[in-house]
Amino acid sequence: MTAQYRFSADGAEIDRDRVHRWISEQSYWAPGRSRSRQDAAIDGSRNFGVYDTASNKQVAYARMVTDGVTFAWLCDVFVDPEVRGHGVGAVLIAGIVEDCRPLGLRRIALSTDDAHGLYSKFGFAQLDLPETWMERLDKPNS
Repeated sequence: MTAQYRFSADGAEIDRDRVHRWISEQSYWAPGRSRSRQDAAIDGSRNFGVYDTASNKQVAYARMVTDGVTFAWLCDVFVDPEVRGHGVGAVLIAGIVEDCRPLGLRRIALSTDDAHGLYSKFGFAQLDLPETWMERLDKPNS
């Protein structure tokens, strides 16, 4: 069923209106994110999309923040609820992994409450030493 979907790493193809609606209205991690903050996030990231080949409508999105050499943070991964369960997430993650392979990144990290089974199929695993990771959380303006 995945033949009806096309992966793209061309940021110019991103449907910014659609992505903003997904992230600000339907995601659990960024409800209420403003359009200006979403646009800034897109502009500062490598962007990926999956598109329905019949309609060319965007059906999934993810972005990556990276130095392009050693480390990347995969975030804002979202699959349109209408196409979940049809292999779209696999098309997206497989495309991202292949697109980044030439960079030789040592680590691609992500944080997610769901889809662990999907990510594990592409080599993602729980942190080996979670006690060595730290974070600083601020509450940004939306």
